[in-house]
Amino acid sequence: MARWRSHFSQLFSVCGISDVRWTEIHTAEPLVPALSALEVEMAIGKLKRHNSPGIDQIPAELIKAWGRTIHSEIHKLTNSIWNTEELPEEWMELFVVPICKKGDKNRLW
Repeated sequence: MARWRSHFSQLFSVCGISDVRWTEIHTAEPLVPALSALEVEMAIGKLKRHNSPGIDQIPAELIKAWGRTIHSEIHKLTNSIWNTEELPEEWMELFVVPICKKGDKNRLW
């Protein structure tokens, strides 16, 4: 931050501005609005079929097939995450599964 302050102080000194301070900007509206229900529907529509499910073991085909009820719940969940700025702990987990195409299957690299 000090580096930016120094940079802009030098930049603005040409204009006669000598004091550059850090200022927080508070707005009445969020800079980026939460997702709309339509945006969630469109994202679900773009899910690829036949991909491996996540840790929840729910395949994309099932999410698409459940319809508006589950889509509405996903919309609520995503907006809750957006507003609290915290991901569920389970979403931080992942599984890496090597898929051997050819060659020695016991060799990792």
